[in-house]
Parts: sequence; structure tokens; C-alpha cells
Amino acid sequence: MQIISYLCSQMEKGRLWNRNYCKVMAANFMLFFAFYVLTPLLPLYLSEHFGATKDVIGLMLSGYTITALVARPFSGFIVDSFPRKTVLMVSFGAFAIFFAGYLAASTLLLFTLVRTLHGGPFGALTVANSTVAIDVLPSSRRTEGIGYYGLSNNLAMALAPTIGIWLYQLTASFELLFWVALAVAFLGWGIDATVRVSRDETRGMTRCEVRGTRYENSASGETRCEVRGARYENSASGENCHDNETNLVPRTSHLVPRKKKISFDRFFLLRGWLLGANMVAFGFCFGVLSNYLAIYGKETLGITGGTGTYFILCSIGLMLSRLQGARALRRGRLTHNAASGMVISLVGYTLFILMPTLQSVLPSLHSPLTTYIGYYGSALLIGLGNGHMWPAFQNMTISVAPNSQRGTANSTILVSWDVGMGLGILLGGIIAEHLGYSVAFWTVALVNAVGVALFFVRTRRFFLERNLNNDVRYVIIGGNTEIQRYRGTEDIIKTLCLCISVFQL
Repeated sequence: MQIISYLCSQMEKGRLWNRNYCKVMAANFMLFFAFYVLTPLLPLYLSEHFGATKDVIGLMLSGYTITALVARPFSGFIVDSFPRKTVLMVSFGAFAIFFAGYLAASTLLLFTLVRTLHGGPFGALTVANSTVAIDVLPSSRRTEGIGYYGLSNNLAMALAPTIGIWLYQLTASFELLFWVALAVAFLGWGIDATVRVSRDETRGMTRCEVRGTRYENSASGETRCEVRGARYENSASGENCHDNETNLVPRTSHLVPRKKKISFDRFFLLRGWLLGANMVAFGFCFGVLSNYLAIYGKETLGITGGTGTYFILCSIGLMLSRLQGARALRRGRLTHNAASGMVISLVGYTLFILMPTLQSVLPSLHSPLTTYIGYYGSALLIGLGNGHMWPAFQNMTISVAPNSQRGTANSTILVSWDVGMGLGILLGGIIAEHLGYSVAFWTVALVNAVGVALFFVRTRRFFLERNLNNDVRYVIIGGNTEIQRYRGTEDIIKTLCLCISVFQL
């Protein structure tokens, strides 16, 4: 019976959809459901219950994002330095309890304080939960699993606002919504409590097993070993405790106790700085779109009440692309997935602003049909593009980091996206105020094009030169790192052909 139990556990470890991964995904859905079920109705609650003006509402709600942004770099360091399961449970518990604070807040000032502080555990929780999801995935299916993990976010983003608005229309009770968010958050906490994470993974470091006189590293890409309770690092060569073929017997004279130093790299992954910079450009574009879509559609395009449909189509595109792109991620074609996604998104952003511009120049094109094609077609394309691009960039950032910095890698990509979103909200409003919304959205298309160009010119090579993941497909030719089968211009041509086929459908 022990042999059968052991074999079953080994089979479970090699499965993508193992029970721990499914639990983490379910908890992630609960997390974002609790967040999104309140998001579209909070401005209405603040206006009706406290009489807050539009500028005060914007200022109050922005505090949540700012706190989450500040918390995330420290969250990556904490996740890598302390048991990850403990960090996950504490941050999830704090995130859930803050929903009770909304019920208790009786003044505008108190509600603002609760809302602002709520961003801290949210920022920590998103880093901790995604890092634990990576830990419970088998290494051979990790890139594919990260792509599927995002489906739980997208599903919550599509369902929660609709359910929240329906509940409010049915009951006209904001308190019921707060109780629903509180209950769903604690349900997610309970699901995560049942997740089993090995002791090695919860510490955020690799441990080495001692077998006689040999040391076998339990994860690739690590230099740290634990021998009889003490941690060591190969100071002579910095090599791993094993090679690809045989167990490596380290010389004890080359082993010195590892000393932990707190540096900037523990809060932001310097090995992936260009990946983060590239992600800032794409975050900027979505920041402008998500915040100024409704008013642009109403004032310029004459579309009222279409914002919900737009984001539903965007969510559908996100989910379809993650399902379709999983195969490429499983094969380790990260850069191909990223390239395809960002070019599709560029076509979507360009279509969004190009159609109204053409209609103003060529009156013969002015019709509701062409307006809807440009408006709603861009939603599907941007969703498809971001669904390919985001998991690929997350995988690339994790692939350039050692296993002991998975939390830092996750926080780096999330912080980069948040910085881009913040800049988009700020600069998009300034540009729209002085030059108009059309110029603001043409700026989005330009910034997105710059981000795409940066990836093809420098970021892709930057990643491949620093990649630590053996499952990523690439070869070294003449000292230059290139992608196997997909190179340079061929990537762009194939992706543009894919976009043309989408329009033909």
C-alpha cells in the first residue's frame, strides 16, 4: 500500500491539473471576484451614501492602487524570505477582513482610510498566490500552467461586475454586496488553507538532498545547498550542485556558508529590468483605454452603455487566447507568444482610433456599422493580444530569476504593469484635457508601437541571454541567441497573417 501511495503521489506531482494547482486557481478566482464585484458600484456608493464629488471619488479610489503598488516590491521580498504558505494565509486573511471595514465605516474619512489600506494586503496577496501557484506546478508544465492561471482572473473580471450590478438592481443594498465580497474572500482563504506546499517551496529556496557523499539539487538553476542543517554556496565557481547528467560531488573546500544580504535586487528583479520596462509601455496603453473608454465612446463615438459589452468582449478574447496559447507555452515558445500577442494588441489599439479618424476624413465611411466594427472589434483583438502577451512576459520574467526569487519576479512584472497603468491614467487625462481624446488614443497606439519595436530590437535578445529555464526553445548560432524556427521578421509576418485571418472571419 505504501508503494501504491508513493506512485500515486508521484503521478500527482507530474500533472498540470493537480489538486493543489486547482485549489490555488479557485482561490485566485475568489480573490478577484471579491474585488471586481464591488469595483463598478463603489463610485455610486460614495456618491449616494456620503455625497462625495467626482474628484473626491477619484482621489479616494486611487489610494487603493497606490498602496498596492507600494506593497508589491516588499511583498516579493517577504514571499522569498519567509514561508510562502504563511505569507499567503496572512495576506489573504487581511484582505478578507478589510471587507468588514467597509461595513463598519460610518464616515467618508474612515471609508477612505479602510479603502486605501486595503490595497496593501491585495498587493501582497496577488504576489503570494501566484508564486504558490508556480511552486505547486511541475517544472515541465510550469510555463503552460502560468498561462492557464490567468483564466481565473479573466473569468472573475467577466462575471463579478455583472453579478454585482444584478444584485444591486435586485435589492438596492450596498451592504449585501459588502457581505458577499466578505464571504467570497473568506471562502478563497479557506480553499488556500487546504493547499499543500512542500517545506522547500514555502521557504522560497532550493534545498539539496544528501545521499552518501553526493549532493543532488532538487531544482535547476540554483546554487544553494543545505548540508546537515547549514546552507552553503559554491563560492569558487558559482555552479549548481548537480549537472545535467550525473550528480556532482562538491568539494567542501569550495563551500562557504551563504550570507543573506538585503539589496535592491531583493525588491526589484534587476536581471529582468528590460522586461519590466517593456511591460510599462503596454500597461500605459491599457491604463488609458480602461479609464477613458466610456467618456470617449459617449462624447466622440456616440456609444452609450457599450462599456460593459466592450470589456466582456475583451475578457472573451483574453480567455480564448490563453486557451489557444497554452500549446505554444507548453513547447517553451515564450517569445513567439509574446510577439504574437503584442502585435495583435497593436492592431487592436490602432483599429480603435483609426476608424473614427477615417470617418472624420472620409464621410462616406461614417455609419453605425463601421463604428461598431472599430469599437467592438478592437476589444476582441486587444483581449486576444493581451492574453498571449501577459503570460509570456510573466514566464519570461520568472525564467530569468533563480528559484529563490520567484516572488520578486512576480512582483516585478506586476509593479511594471501598475506603473504603466498609473502613467496612462495620469498622462492620458492631461493629454485629453489639452489636446482631446483622439490625440490621447493616438498616443496609445504610438506607445504600443514603441513597445513592440523595443521587444523585437532588444528585449527578446535580452531575455534569451539571461534565460535560466531549460524548457525555453532557443539555439546559439555564431555567438548570437536566436529563437528556434521563429526569427526576426518571420515572427512579424506570421503574426500579421494571423491578424488578417481574424478580420476575414
